[in-house]
Amino acid sequence: MNKQTLFVTLTTAALMCGCQSSKVKISGRFVGGDAKNIYLEQVLPLTQSVVDSAALAPDGSYRMELTGVAKTPSLYNVIYDGERIPLLLAGGDRLTLGSVGSVIRNYTVEGSSESELLRQFYQAFVTGAQQLENMGTEFARKLTDEERKSLIKEYTAEYYRIRREQLRFIIEHKASLAAVYALYQRLPGDTYLFNGDSDVVYYRTVAEALQESYPDSPYLQSLQAEIARMDARISLTSQITEARHPDLELTDIYGKKIRLSSLAGKVVLLDFWSAELGSSNALNADLKELYRKYADAPVGFEVYQVAVDTSKPLWITAVQEQQLPWISVSDLRGRSSVALGLYNVQRLPANFLIDKEGTIVAKNIYGKSLEAKLDELTK
Repeated sequence: MNKQTLFVTLTTAALMCGCQSSKVKISGRFVGGDAKNIYLEQVLPLTQSVVDSAALAPDGSYRMELTGVAKTPSLYNVIYDGERIPLLLAGGDRLTLGSVGSVIRNYTVEGSSESELLRQFYQAFVTGAQQLENMGTEFARKLTDEERKSLIKEYTAEYYRIRREQLRFIIEHKASLAAVYALYQRLPGDTYLFNGDSDVVYYRTVAEALQESYPDSPYLQSLQAEIARMDARISLTSQITEARHPDLELTDIYGKKIRLSSLAGKVVLLDFWSAELGSSNALNADLKELYRKYADAPVGFEVYQVAVDTSKPLWITAVQEQQLPWISVSDLRGRSSVALGLYNVQRLPANFLIDKEGTIVAKNIYGKSLEAKLDELTK
């Protein structure tokens, strides 16, 4: 059972850290499973890939060695017999990891304080989540009304017990990176940890503690960016313009700040892209044709294009080389951009079509569909 969820998005920053790196050695013994091999998996945003493996000896013992590991702990999984054990590994660690019987319930880890804290949280959390799943399957059976009421009561009690323990762990171990991992774990059906945007208080508590324990950690930087996005959502009401969409004020390639609301009265395509990814060049070419077509339309049409990038030279070069004729802006914060949080953009490219009254009338609309909509809105 693997619930890394959003925590994996913090790993890239850690891997890009310019800290010194060294070896990590992992050894131990797994008894009670049928697997003949053990694997070490590196966790990256959107992907998880095996970076090392070892054959188990007849007695279940093994040894693995990983080189080039940063001094700042990063997230890995050890995979054995179909189960994943999350670890926070730092250069120089010498871990002893193993289990007898059930892997997740019984595994032990020595040699890494962060991985040991992670074990304390993870084993309890996964065990509780599995109990919830087991109770959930009971609902599929034919139950009397009394049995159903009793099961619902039991399920609810266990559900809130797990969440209380999750919060307790986060608060008690707020200065550890294991607390960051715990922040992002969700039970089945959970979108938020407790109350949605009010969860920011837990994120802020951990960030403030990490400022003391890991002041240079990229995990801290990513956590602070998440807090900024949550703050932006909380203040969304105050940022809603009379035009009924979240306002933005970002800087163009010449250093001039331009508000999205300054385009009121026009049909606006709010477009999110990335020069660094380079995946929107063809879309930009098509959009240039539409931009020219509606240049003299009765109702004005404008593109407010937000670059989700961190390199100013790369962004400016892309705008100039592609000769993009519209408003090109960026806050150069990449995936930490507040604009992404305000519009809940999860992937790139993305766009929002706003009519002259300021209402968002379409999302992620391209090609002929966009052209047909512009024909209608710019008359």
